[in-house]
Amino acid sequence: MYQAIIRNLEPKMQEVIDKLSANFRALRTGKANSALVENIAVNYYGTKTPLKQMAQISVPDPNLIVIQPWDANSLGDIELAIRNSEIGLNPTNDGRVIRLTLPPMTAEGREELVKMLHQTAEECRVALRNLREESWKEIKKLEGSKQITEDDRYSAEKELNVIIDEHNRKINDLVTSKEKEIRTV
Repeated sequence: MYQAIIRNLEPKMQEVIDKLSANFRALRTGKANSALVENIAVNYYGTKTPLKQMAQISVPDPNLIVIQPWDANSLGDIELAIRNSEIGLNPTNDGRVIRLTLPPMTAEGREELVKMLHQTAEECRVALRNLREESWKEIKKLEGSKQITEDDRYSAEKELNVIIDEHNRKINDLVTSKEKEIRTV
């Protein structure tokens, strides 16, 4: 009976980890990465459209991102969206493509990014704990209504703890690899 609750918990926790991973990919490190700009929403003919759906994004150099829109008329909209985004880069428009040059990161900037990385990871851990708590309450309700035994509740608690530990390890692995990437000059 409690196994269904735990089965439903797994995908929710994995979704939290996937969002964290996507969030980390979009963080700026010392090198250019297309993930930095691909989800910027561009106001394209009155519709918010992700940049990756309206342009080819390439990274020819470690410090350069080149955006070539499929519709040349959208260059101004893309440029405006990049300027208004939070990535803090100045686009250069030559009439055909938009170039984004990434300045080298300072040591102070890297440390600030690492702090933000750890803060985001902690928010993810809190989300996992909240999901675990919801499942735990459901399991206790089942025990209270005599649908499962006390032994089942202890088994469920062990399984929940194993799952949360496993997902926390995944978060730690993501943080460690991204932190290493950020600190690499």
